[in-house]
Amino acid sequence: MLRLEDLSELAALHADALPSRVAAFDLGGRRFDGNARGELMGVINLSADSWYRESVVLTADAAIRRGRVLAAQGAAILDIGAESTLAHAARVDEAAQTSQLLPVVRTLAGEGNIVSVETYHPSVTRACLEAGAKVLNLTGNDRSDELFRMVADHDAAVILCHVQGANVREVGEFDLSGDPMARLHDHFARQIEAALKNGVTRLWIDPGLGFYYKNLGDSKTRIRHQMRVFLNTFRLRSLGFPTCHALPHAFECFEDEVRSAEPFFAVLAALGKADLLRTHEVPKTRGVLDALGVW
Repeated sequence: MLRLEDLSELAALHADALPSRVAAFDLGGRRFDGNARGELMGVINLSADSWYRESVVLTADAAIRRGRVLAAQGAAILDIGAESTLAHAARVDEAAQTSQLLPVVRTLAGEGNIVSVETYHPSVTRACLEAGAKVLNLTGNDRSDELFRMVADHDAAVILCHVQGANVREVGEFDLSGDPMARLHDHFARQIEAALKNGVTRLWIDPGLGFYYKNLGDSKTRIRHQMRVFLNTFRLRSLGFPTCHALPHAFECFEDEVRSAEPFFAVLAALGKADLLRTHEVPKTRGVLDALGVW
């Protein structure tokens, strides 16, 4: 149970972190300033294995239509992926990802949208940046220096995802011991240092709450961990850069009303001072945040 007393205790325990400010920057003609307001990232899934059916599009034309709708609904960034992160999902090789992504990226970016591509492959990253993508949603740790240089060379931004493994498709069990925020802080401090060293100046950090670790299959364990990280997000602001969260689903709790899960978690993320929320449910999430008056 989450009580008002819990929030009060959390704020008092880490009062020194509450006033921390994060870097603001311009990207694709838009100002991103988490100190003033947050933004939404809408999801476009080109993989048939993605379980969130409402975001799945199987053709370039359908993906472009969805992107236009998400932008009209208020998404500041359109995040496109061609491989599901689900453990049982089929692997999609680099050539196949590139061929699926490029026509969508070219069209949506050409229409003035800020396009993000979710991948951990250098060849996919390069092709999509050359096609107009302005954000790399980096879901891996291998060859990161090379990827950072690509991002810098294309005057783009990166989302640094916390992945306990080589990439999101090669994770095992998540380390749940101790204070997760301390580990996240140390991980992102190293990643930020590497990104800056390679010329990246615009970035978000993402704790990776939507990834499928083997020991987070138990719903209570997973949801409690996610809630804890959401509410403690403000402690990462001392790193100086904004935070991105992928909003989870908690199907076990919401069942037939699963499309209401992301707006619920958005409340916790907003209370924790997240800056960018990745959601399949842009209008629902935007409505909840507007009602809170924090967005």
